[in-house]
Amino acid sequence: MPGDHALSGKRRSYETGHRPKFLVIIDKTPECARAIHFASRRVARTGATMIMLAIVDPPDNFEWIGVGEAMIEEARAEAQKRLDAAARDARSAAGVEPQQVIRVGDRAGAITALINEDEDISFLVLAAGTSKEGPGPLVSTLAGKASSTFPVPIVIVPGSLSDEEIDALAG
Repeated sequence: MPGDHALSGKRRSYETGHRPKFLVIIDKTPECARAIHFASRRVARTGATMIMLAIVDPPDNFEWIGVGEAMIEEARAEAQKRLDAAARDARSAAGVEPQQVIRVGDRAGAITALINEDEDISFLVLAAGTSKEGPGPLVSTLAGKASSTFPVPIVIVPGSLSDEEIDALAG
């Protein structure tokens, strides 16, 4: 896996005309709200910006192209609803207006591609799940073996933290 997440260019977050961005992955997990709250508070506190990414899984092999396209469009519509709700949460938590992005593809690849495209992304904010199965597949994948080659720092918010606890930590 080393090299899979190679950075194509340097970060420019703090150069003139640029501002750091906190990237939050928006998905169906309950802990996603913890990442949104933390990132919103940090963005407001530091004067940064936020970008929210929802990733749509491509359909498995479909012989009929129209069916696959319809499935992707339906998944995009659902992803947009999640992004809209997440943006409302960010506004409510800290008055933050996030940029919204939807990508189709595998999760790690879509995240890395967006980071490589946007040189202002400075942090990836994830929240760890609280179930017995572990912190969740995204945290396990990105913060595990790939973390040594990942292009930006990964902030992992414990999924069990309350809004008040996050506020005390994030500002």
